[in-house]
Amino acid sequence: MTADAVPLDRRQRRRQETIEEVLDIAVEIMSEQGVAGLSLGEVARRLGIRPPSLYVYFPSKEAIYDAVFLRGSRAVLEHLRPHIAVKDADDRSLEELLLTAGQALTSWSVAHPAYTQMIFWRPVPGFTPSEESYAPAVELMQLSSEHFRSLQERGLIRAEVDVDDVIRDWTIVTAGIVSQQMSNAPDQSYDEGPFTTRLPTLVAMFCDHYGATTTSGSSSTSTRGTRNARKR
Repeated sequence: MTADAVPLDRRQRRRQETIEEVLDIAVEIMSEQGVAGLSLGEVARRLGIRPPSLYVYFPSKEAIYDAVFLRGSRAVLEHLRPHIAVKDADDRSLEELLLTAGQALTSWSVAHPAYTQMIFWRPVPGFTPSEESYAPAVELMQLSSEHFRSLQERGLIRAEVDVDDVIRDWTIVTAGIVSQQMSNAPDQSYDEGPFTTRLPTLVAMFCDHYGATTTSGSSSTSTRGTRNARKR
């Protein structure tokens, strides 16, 4: 707590607890029925209050969506931050670095379907997150951009390629895996899913295309031994 922070009184604490409970229930409903299946009436029923009482905490369903977007954006940012923070001393290969980051993103996304739909899809027609709620997503993109540019500066990504193209294609790969898994095999675990288990192969293909090469012509991003070890 900072020096100028004011502790919440009992009424304020109870209000904040109720707000968090409303969001917990909203996420639960969206995970079960999809984001578009959110109903204020169902939220109120599970909370044990009358629907009009929800307006004491949220003025509209869009406000709940916005709060869920903010919560999810913050969560995925903090989850991915350790994997995309620029670390010049890290001597892992491009394939190892991207595989770790890709696993972190795709596993989190599959495990949190409601947040994933809100953050990465557009499931609510006309909904636009507020500037505050969108800020963590902007920070995540900035960190990702800095990370990929650092990889190129360190000689792991080909010098002649446009980093913006690399980032775009990386999002296509990871988002595609998540979308396919959630759409076609939502009940299968991340470790056994027909799409999530393809991540190592797709990362290897990605690195073969964008990774820098050594003077001998072999990719500096990985070795055959590394790939074979994953197959065992």
